[in-house]
Amino acid sequence: MAAAGGGGTACGGEQETAALGTPAGGTLVAGTPCAFSPSERRLLALSGPDGRLRVWETPSSRLQHEYVPSAHLSAACTCLAWAPPGAGGRTAPSKEGPQRKKRKSEAVEASEQLDLLAIGTAVGSILLYSTIKGELQSKLNGHDNKINCVRWHQDNRCLYSCSDDKNIVEWNTQTCKVKCKWKGDNSSVSSLCISPDGKMLLSAGRSIKLWDLETKEIYRHFTGHATAVSTLTFITVRPPNENQPFDGITGLYFLSGAVHDRLLNVWYVRSDRKEKNAVMSFTITDEPIHVDLTISESKEEPVKLAVVCRDGQLHLFEQVLNGYCKKPLTSSRSIQIATPGEGTDSTPKPVPILAAAFCSDKQSLILVYGNSLQPVIERVTLNTLESHTCLVRDVQKTLALKTEMAVTKVKTPIVNSEAKMLIPGIPGHSAAIRSSSCREKVETKRKPGGKEESIEDRLGAMDIDVMKIKSPSGGLPQTDNFAVLLVQGLESNDPEILNKVLQVRKEVVIKKTIARIPVHAVIPLLHELTKRLQGHPYSASQMVRWLKSVLTTHASYLSTLPNLVPQLGMLYQLMESRVKTLQKLSRLHGKLYLLITQVAALEQAQDKTDVNQTAKLVYEEESSEEGSDDEMAAEKDSDENWDEDEEGEEQSDNEQEMAVEKEINGESDLDPENESEEE
Repeated sequence: MAAAGGGGTACGGEQETAALGTPAGGTLVAGTPCAFSPSERRLLALSGPDGRLRVWETPSSRLQHEYVPSAHLSAACTCLAWAPPGAGGRTAPSKEGPQRKKRKSEAVEASEQLDLLAIGTAVGSILLYSTIKGELQSKLNGHDNKINCVRWHQDNRCLYSCSDDKNIVEWNTQTCKVKCKWKGDNSSVSSLCISPDGKMLLSAGRSIKLWDLETKEIYRHFTGHATAVSTLTFITVRPPNENQPFDGITGLYFLSGAVHDRLLNVWYVRSDRKEKNAVMSFTITDEPIHVDLTISESKEEPVKLAVVCRDGQLHLFEQVLNGYCKKPLTSSRSIQIATPGEGTDSTPKPVPILAAAFCSDKQSLILVYGNSLQPVIERVTLNTLESHTCLVRDVQKTLALKTEMAVTKVKTPIVNSEAKMLIPGIPGHSAAIRSSSCREKVETKRKPGGKEESIEDRLGAMDIDVMKIKSPSGGLPQTDNFAVLLVQGLESNDPEILNKVLQVRKEVVIKKTIARIPVHAVIPLLHELTKRLQGHPYSASQMVRWLKSVLTTHASYLSTLPNLVPQLGMLYQLMESRVKTLQKLSRLHGKLYLLITQVAALEQAQDKTDVNQTAKLVYEEESSEEGSDDEMAAEKDSDENWDEDEEGEEQSDNEQEMAVEKEINGESDLDPENESEEE
């Protein structure tokens, strides 16, 4: 019966047994949580840097489940916790009438069946994933910031979580609602642990507090660490002194570790409030990222502790808890893993240990090392280890052997020569399988100096009817060839073929290609498009064209599928998450547009040169009385002269008229007598 606390900035873990309730699990590095399943440690839940949740079987190192959250790029997993067996709510109510008596093996399997896995995210939500159904069961929303740790209660099926928003939340997993929420610290709360009797709760930011779950009040207060606490777990279920009465918490020991701290402290819960410091400490080479231990059930039984440090080493401690110890304790054994250093690279390289857990017999250890995306799981016996052990392991050969064992063997059926086999697929690409009597042995190895057969000869030998279509050099293949390539790429899962086809941008080619593919390739194509939509935005914009064409062309076929919603659930969630951000992006675009236009207008106004408003010539008049009198006299003279000019003009006009009349009457202006008379 082992237990472990979370490590790094993201705590991971799960409840050990219904009787003890101690967490078992932890994290690998900051942001990469892992958790071993309770009891026998059959399963290992691991969230890699790619955001995918993988569940591995520890005995066979086989991948059992793989889950990709819809928003895994924006909501990274921060902590994990296995639920106690039976917490998934699968127990059916008793029905009237006779029932078949279950076998002993079936009863044990049902009681130990693991289902729910709590996943804390960086955005403040908690996901409940069902490993039996292989799908997301529910989602809990109640925090405003990153989830640091989640813990299951072993009795009432409640879930406790802490976050950077300084709050601790008690969840009802049946109704998916907040049962209670209270402030846990003045800063972020980084770790939690439930007492063995289920009545107390340890919480830690930098200081450690012991809460009464019934009243939600602080029962004890401990000094804690200088940095954020990342590991918190009880290491005893009963006090060492069995003579005194036990109230469920007094006399127990618990362990704590912190970020950037190379000491693991052991604390003792006293009946009085005087002693608040640690009674014991373990020294390690680097900060702990994963801790696992065996529970001490008696005074004589030592506590076994396995600590994985950030430098990739594993330290083992074995200590009897008997009170105060002044000096820090060193490890009894240390384990390292390195490559053999053979071949081209003769220098051995260290292989980091990711996690470790004690088996149920307490004499063997499960090691997880290598890469977090493809870890190697190995069981090691503690009796064979020395004080300083270096295990030589070739990780690449181990992974290559696993890949070869995972390849399925395909057998070719033996049929009669007269039989004709119809294979579903593209017309013109179905071939009858030749009988064993007329089957010829084909040598796969090339002979030295021999002539290689052409592709046409090979296809002719396979009795495949091939239409010889010669495409112009440098031109694109025809749309029917695109359909064939697309189906072949989906069946073989070849990324090169799929990239060649799905990078086409012409709408006409896309529509014709989608129209020519068979209906059995529609669902695999949608899965491939969904996978690519989660990648780079540039690639996602290209995949939208194909997705639109598939949904419009094959809508009638998709509507006839009974299990369409489970198959396209990830696509629905992806589209919903993208649409939710559209409104926020539009508002942000509008605000940024206003700011940019205002800044541009301001810069344009500053660039303009100021117009000079000063006059080039200024005329000032004299404001004196003499000057005004002279002006008045000048105005009068000008008016009189104007009247005289008008009178002179009128007289000249009259004289001209009289002269014209005289000429008409025959009078001459040259006669002096007439002039005198007229005068």
